[in-house]
Amino acid sequence: MLRLSVLDQSPVRQGATPSQAIRETIDLAKHCDRLGYHRYWLAEHHGTPGLAGSTPEVLIPAVAGATERIRAGSGGVMLSHYSPYKVAENFRMLETLFPGRIDLGIGRAPGGDRRTIMAMSYGTGGIPIELYPRQVSDLIGFLANDLEADNPFRGMETMPTGQSAPALWMLGSSGESARVAAYFGCPYSFAHFITDQGGVEAMAAYRDQFRPSSRLAAPEGSIGVFVLCAETEEEARHHAASRDLWRLRLERGELGPFPPPEEALAYDYSAAEMLRVEENRRRQVVGDPAQCRARLEAYAESYGVDEVVVVTITHDFAARIRSYEFLAEVFGMGMGMVETGQREAGD
Repeated sequence: MLRLSVLDQSPVRQGATPSQAIRETIDLAKHCDRLGYHRYWLAEHHGTPGLAGSTPEVLIPAVAGATERIRAGSGGVMLSHYSPYKVAENFRMLETLFPGRIDLGIGRAPGGDRRTIMAMSYGTGGIPIELYPRQVSDLIGFLANDLEADNPFRGMETMPTGQSAPALWMLGSSGESARVAAYFGCPYSFAHFITDQGGVEAMAAYRDQFRPSSRLAAPEGSIGVFVLCAETEEEARHHAASRDLWRLRLERGELGPFPPPEEALAYDYSAAEMLRVEENRRRQVVGDPAQCRARLEAYAESYGVDEVVVVTITHDFAARIRSYEFLAEVFGMGMGMVETGQREAGD
């Protein structure tokens, strides 16, 4: 059976506030915990008014504390901005608070525009992207309190120490991220919702080049996919229209909140804009439960993975919750559909 997880970017709906978006993240996490989803990852985006999730390391304990069994983690921390030692401290603390439930997903992407990146590196001088593998190596050592003999920081202890460490995942949308994951013997998640170009090849290269490590004996992969599931395909496409227009605007540098589907459906797309929308739709899974299951299983088979991390964004929060419910039911997960009253909690 295919394992399903969640990636939440804490989307801000037009007419709502970032504070509401964060509260919706907590409400959705509670629902997905009850529905049987495996893990709940929180994204890192900066300077984007349409996405409120800027600090996964702060939001993770709120999610973990509000849930009972689902794994909570980052999808992911943009390591190039930060000291590996400080990231290790943050996530060792989270592991101490919620032992056995914390994932540390890391990525190379900047997570914002150029000016935002400058603000992120202000006072530090910035860390060149070519040093990313060195950062990964140091992070692994700090997490395990076991740095290489020639590392100048060997002998330091990352507090709080403990019997377990967070699970370290490499996230990416390119072959380079796959190679880094394989070299260090870490699980790898490909962001299909960002691009479907070269994804199957990247995952195959990851498996072929994988080097077993003390953390992982054999390659382990997942894919992140945008999914919108509703009772009918027509209803699903209605709600998906919001993201169609938002993505188009994002590509033009318009970073605002997610519009209602009525606005998106009334938008007068030019021929060129419609081509971009269709291109973006190509890597989405939008439909009724049976259609969504079939397409997700096909994607998982083509990538050779047994886990899909589901990204779902709608203007109507109740429709977003229902989408995760329909998926849980069609895949036979956990307790299946929750009661309608619970379903609309936090709406």
